Amino acid sequence: MHHRSPEADGRTRLPSRSLAVLAGLVTVGSLVAGCGGDGNTDPVPATPTEGTISLTIAAPTSADVPDPNADVPNPDEVTPEAAAQLCDMMRAEVGNWSEEGEIVGRVSFNGTVHNWAVRNGGLNDAVLADQSIIDTATIQQCPDVRQQVLDALNLDDLAAGLAGF
Repeated sequence: MHHRSPEADGRTRLPSRSLAVLAGLVTVGSLVAGCGGDGNTDPVPATPTEGTISLTIAAPTSADVPDPNADVPNPDEVTPEAAAQLCDMMRAEVGNWSEEGEIVGRVSFNGTVHNWAVRNGGLNDAVLADQSIIDTATIQQCPDVRQQVLDALNLDDLAAGLAGF
């Protein structure tokens, strides 16, 4: 039996993949055309119609206003609790930093310090103003962990490893 090719009788055969793409395009075209409108041609008002908005702000109470004479700790000060938390966070990561190498380790160290600063009332400003507070805090709280971090990151002090502060 002799088979004629589709091209021989004037027809062009499309691969099934092309047919699927063509069917998808026709479907999308139909959907887009259907989004043209619902026959409602009323103009949209240029400005909203009348309405009112009421906003009430309560006056501050004495509890909302800080007492300037109160003995409030300096929010930019690293408390012993905050320093202990930094030590715990560094202790948990120093092994990873050793394995990652000093370049990647330093990036991770910076992330840890930023994370710690945010968790402790936004100490980022304090660290930005004086990066040595990280060294001071860790010398007081965990000199052993500090030394491990210095060794892992090949630093003379922790402040030297901080970037972006």
